[in-house]
Amino acid sequence: MKFWSKLIAGVMLLGLLGVFFLWRFILGATAVPKELEDPILLIPAEANFNQVVDSLKSKGCIPREQLFTTLADYMKYPRMPMRSGRFALDPGMGYIELIRHLRNGPQAPVKVILTNERLPENIAGKAARYLEADSISIFQTMSDPEVLRSLGVTKESLISLFIPNTYELYWNTSPKEFLLRMQREQEKFWTAKDRQAKADKLGLDRNEVYTLASIVEKETLRNEEKTRMAGVYLNRLRIGMLLQADPTAVFATRDFDTPRVTDYHTLFDSPYNTYKYAGLPPGPISMASISSIDAVLNAEKHDYLFFCAVGDGTGFHNFAKTLSQHNQNAARYRANLRKRGLR
Repeated sequence: MKFWSKLIAGVMLLGLLGVFFLWRFILGATAVPKELEDPILLIPAEANFNQVVDSLKSKGCIPREQLFTTLADYMKYPRMPMRSGRFALDPGMGYIELIRHLRNGPQAPVKVILTNERLPENIAGKAARYLEADSISIFQTMSDPEVLRSLGVTKESLISLFIPNTYELYWNTSPKEFLLRMQREQEKFWTAKDRQAKADKLGLDRNEVYTLASIVEKETLRNEEKTRMAGVYLNRLRIGMLLQADPTAVFATRDFDTPRVTDYHTLFDSPYNTYKYAGLPPGPISMASISSIDAVLNAEKHDYLFFCAVGDGTGFHNFAKTLSQHNQNAARYRANLRKRGLR
């Protein structure tokens, strides 16, 4: 009896030791190499377990594939829908830790950088660089009348939804979710720094402020003179004078590569051409920078109605209150171009 008791105890001990060493083997096995070059794993929507395995293998992960699939099956991972997203893999991560991370771990966000894009399709193309959705699906969503209605914008005012900035989003953010996030960011922007109150004081809505800011954006690269230039356009609006903004004529013709504005541009029949139609165009002619939006909201109060580039290569403009003063500034501009051998 004693013999059998000792034998059973010995077998149980060996079994426990076997389980112990197996568990140590599993815990000690490295699923993610410590020298991993690219730690980001992308799992697209509707991917299956086998595709996830293939993606991991292509990155040099899970060298013991059978161990991974066995543990994954034990943890019921293959029987659930795969989570799509962008996941950062920690070098040296073990198999169980990896499976838990893919099942329940946080996604690694992407930084979506939106700068001064000109057209909705340009914004869609830029967003598609960072998100799973392609530019076509993003642009189609941006063009959907129902989506636009739900966002409170029109196809003409859509651009005003986008405030140039860097935004953290998840890679698998859908086109609609992307637009909803932009709407929330726009709301935060306008409620900050009394921007909405300043727009109300000017008698302009958000789209009108943004539209004027987009004109200022294309007229000058010098932040120092944006408030003065915004004041010129506001003065013209107040007295019903044509804005005669060159960038609106260029936008109307979509002749964005033109080196100079000609009669073709200024005579082109379009509601965006402020040489032909009074008031602001129907919507922005590009994204407007925050500095340009704030320049409109904090426009300089003055009596200037005209401005003309100095022409000396600095990018600055001379401002005038009368047409005769403006003509003198235009003559200086031409003279400066001749001095620089540009005319």
